[in-house]
Amino acid sequence: MPLAKVQFKGGVVKEGTALTAKGGWFDANLVRFRKGLPEKIGGWAKETTETFKSTCRALHAWVDLDATKYLGLGTTWKYYIQEGSGFNDVTPIRKTSTNSITFAATNGSSTLTVTDSSHGAVINDFVTISGAVSLGGLVTANVLNQEYQIVTTPTANTYTITAKDTDGDTVTANASDSGNGGSGVDGSYQINVGLDDYVAGSGWGANAWGEGTFGSVSALSASNQLRIWTHDNFGEDLVMNVRAGGIYYWDQSEGTDDRAVALSALSGANLAPTLGLQVIVSDIDRHVLVLGADPLNGGGTARTGSLDPMFIAWCDQENVTEWEPKSINTAGSARLSAGSSIIGGIRARQEILVWTDTSLYSMKFIGQPFIFSTNLVNEGVGLIGPKAMVNSPVGVFWMDKKGMYLYGGSVKPIPCDVHDYVFGDINEGQAYKIHGFLNKRFNEVGWYYPSGSSDEIDRYVSYNYGEGVWSIGQMNRTAWLDEGLESYPRAAYTTSDVGYLYQQETGNDADGSAMTNVYIESGDFDIGEAGEDIQSVSRIIPDIKFTGSNSSSLLNCVLKTRNYPGDSLTTKSTSNISSTTQKLNVRGRARQVVLRFESDDDNIDTYTLGLGFRIGATRLGTKPDGKR
Repeated sequence: MPLAKVQFKGGVVKEGTALTAKGGWFDANLVRFRKGLPEKIGGWAKETTETFKSTCRALHAWVDLDATKYLGLGTTWKYYIQEGSGFNDVTPIRKTSTNSITFAATNGSSTLTVTDSSHGAVINDFVTISGAVSLGGLVTANVLNQEYQIVTTPTANTYTITAKDTDGDTVTANASDSGNGGSGVDGSYQINVGLDDYVAGSGWGANAWGEGTFGSVSALSASNQLRIWTHDNFGEDLVMNVRAGGIYYWDQSEGTDDRAVALSALSGANLAPTLGLQVIVSDIDRHVLVLGADPLNGGGTARTGSLDPMFIAWCDQENVTEWEPKSINTAGSARLSAGSSIIGGIRARQEILVWTDTSLYSMKFIGQPFIFSTNLVNEGVGLIGPKAMVNSPVGVFWMDKKGMYLYGGSVKPIPCDVHDYVFGDINEGQAYKIHGFLNKRFNEVGWYYPSGSSDEIDRYVSYNYGEGVWSIGQMNRTAWLDEGLESYPRAAYTTSDVGYLYQQETGNDADGSAMTNVYIESGDFDIGEAGEDIQSVSRIIPDIKFTGSNSSSLLNCVLKTRNYPGDSLTTKSTSNISSTTQKLNVRGRARQVVLRFESDDDNIDTYTLGLGFRIGATRLGTKPDGKR
């Protein structure tokens, strides 16, 4: 039989049908394209054994003047700063109760009822208790005086916690635990936790569980929205914001043992915003900008305390405490007009891009008297979620509800070969979870998103901006940070409220285990002229370069066939390919053929662990075999 060379075009093409993707790839998972050829993506491993609580949706890295590296992580429940291998809890305190807390225990139960008038806590909030004495039995002072997560909030003056020892093991009260903890018990309450799922801005369900009454309407606030942190370093220090909530400041000189404090509480703070949707520090001119800030009152003497979703405020240059606009400083504000709410912003080249739900603005520092120019760049294209933009070496990419775009001085839509597949499967109700990523080493940008069958991120779509090709796959990463201070990208993933930080693009495996369900599948291609004749396929000569650490690595090559586009695909053979494979003997008769290369998941440890591969040009042994 003569050999026919099959050279597929780079990228996954899912627009149209499998037959119209002739000459290309139609489906993939955990595969990228480089120089037109498909290869398995890099693996990942936990950066540290240390964990953080709840889902992380924000990462930011910076370095101080002593070259100490820091990483900020904002989660649904807390804010951490990583220094070295540990995650340091710097979550701001919203309230401190002094000498006002009492306890009540029940014999045989681990549940403690805590009384504190107008505590303001919601379920899952954290409180650190100090100054308590033993209740008389097993609930000792050591048990009481530590951080607790609140379990229920029966009333505005009471909540419950589950007693534990200092190792985290549950403690059950006995009959002797009849005390109240003494008269000198203090409590430090961290800011209210947010939601792990997006809920519309108002209406029933738009509150933390257990907060508010049935049928009550809630306004846009941090406690009833998906918890999304934004953050940026102001020199060595860090400015952070809870979306629709407070703005906070962490002073590096105080160390990671100290918590962040409200920006408005800093020494010398003058008319600092108390609410916002996002914080950004401008590049060269060094202004802190708050997108969606609370404006000044009519007299300019105080902040209103009510978030204006289209209002932007900025501080005096190099002075994070001064926010009152004066002729002798550069503090100021602007209000956007196109749209109903700011969705997000990003620092680009000598400008800041700000998206509303319908438009894109550019802000550039121009100095006195206007400080920043605010120009409407495009109307009609918004942003699908607050984290759905990426600054790359070739410009800023972003996703709106209709497609992907690139800004490099002007707005350009990006032709997308997987558009209908992606946008037909996004869970629009959880679109705020979508976040863009940059993988500069491979000229890739992309987006992690929740599919229609999932409330959490489970898929990704990537774009190689150097070659103009797309790929798709399944992966659950809730935050991403490209290599910069480190030689590898970092990403976050959480399971059962326990979060991990991963090194990405390292090795070939999934945190020490084999990476499974790796595959790439071609579109249908005719093995005869226009598919007129039935063709017989008797052999496949693969062109595979194995790049992993496992000398026993195998790929499965699957041959599928059908005679008409409306027919179901029939698997004719599945054959193993090793580094020494010369040819595969197969048997198939059809008008159309599909080739699939996949990891051998039936032999994970032996053949899939350490697997790396790159696929070149495959050759098929074929001959005409009649018209029927």
